[in-house]
Amino acid sequence: MPEVSQYKPTETGEPPLGHAVKWAWDTVANAVVEKDKIDNKTIFPLELNTMPGFAGSSAYYLRYMDPHNDKALVSKEADEYWQNVDLYVGGTEHATGHLIYSRFWNKFLFDYGYSCKDEPFQKLVNQGMIQGRSNFVFRINSDDHDKAPVFVSKGLADKYDTTKLHVDVNIVENDILDIEAFKAWMPEYNNAEFILEDGNYVCDWAIEKMSKSMFNVVNPDDITQDYGADTLRLYEMFLGPVEMHKPWNTNGIDGCFRFLKRLWSLYWNSRDNEWLVDDSKPTADSLKSLHKLIKKASQDIPQFSYNTTISAMMVCVNELINQKCHSKEILTPLAIIIAPFAPHIAEELWEQLGCEGSVCDAQWPEWDEKYLVESQVQMAVAFNGKTRFQIVVAADADNAAIESAVKADERSAKYIGDKTIRKIIIVPKKMINLVIG
Repeated sequence: MPEVSQYKPTETGEPPLGHAVKWAWDTVANAVVEKDKIDNKTIFPLELNTMPGFAGSSAYYLRYMDPHNDKALVSKEADEYWQNVDLYVGGTEHATGHLIYSRFWNKFLFDYGYSCKDEPFQKLVNQGMIQGRSNFVFRINSDDHDKAPVFVSKGLADKYDTTKLHVDVNIVENDILDIEAFKAWMPEYNNAEFILEDGNYVCDWAIEKMSKSMFNVVNPDDITQDYGADTLRLYEMFLGPVEMHKPWNTNGIDGCFRFLKRLWSLYWNSRDNEWLVDDSKPTADSLKSLHKLIKKASQDIPQFSYNTTISAMMVCVNELINQKCHSKEILTPLAIIIAPFAPHIAEELWEQLGCEGSVCDAQWPEWDEKYLVESQVQMAVAFNGKTRFQIVVAADADNAAIESAVKADERSAKYIGDKTIRKIIIVPKKMINLVIG
């Protein structure tokens, strides 16, 4: 491109290239020459409108396939090897911008043989927005502006004429306002008075879009400082399905923090600084807990169901703690499964386990169905259609064995009494109903 004196439109409304002095084409010399030589016979003006910015950003994925090629956008060999983008993750606001232009450009390039695929992206996922949890205070309305402002707690606000105002969520904890921090936050309120309930100022709340004007923006650096990056990462994925809008609630992050501490306790006794992992043979229950998790994570992660995977991890960790499991055979693959969600803790545990390389490069474990076979099932026991208690029977028990187990259970006598069992209905592996009368 030629040098220009300023990147502004010309006085006649032409684009910035209109300021270029040397921007005409000499068809005889096949060269760019000064504009004052234009005669519209052999020397003609050059285009002043450049290609719009979205053009380059619409086909960048093709350039990524062959970034050092100085002869073409992408070589035929590279294009046929990479083909197109496997997965595009972006917000819905991209649908009428980048995505639609990418399709236009890719189809154009496909028609001219530069792209071997007519669609640029194989799969699209629109992630939801993390919304903010706003807090509000109630200021009592007054015509006397010389008086100190008065704020009334939420439970008492309906007794006064008030105006509802946003307040910085960072000075509110569990909807309880830090009054001194509030006074420091807004100098105009440094002499404010407060009408409390049970000694506290309780704020109202609502779910809204995160915005500085609503004072509900959560600084991730503050969360990381208090809870660690793994907790923040885990909580974001635990909030709900990836494509759904999800409200942020700092009060709920404690659960993920406690989970990571419980995970750590399987490996380390922090109180005595004792490494707990041993070479003991895992129990059948521990193998079942692990392989249930491997199966769930392996199936849910490709579906972007991160929240359900984390729920399964929490169940597994709780079961292993109850089983007092410290077997290396169990805890090594557990660290691999945790890694995509809490990589820093997983990396630390991986090294302590004596494993080589990074946990992120480790082979993903596979589940074995033989460990998932249920040996027992829990069935509801009902009398005349009303469930009264649960009973555990062998998974392969026949109807006769189930009937005998229920009749022999001392709890049945309370409901049967001197009545006669008229009929027994069994829903396999779910319920047994005794009709009595």
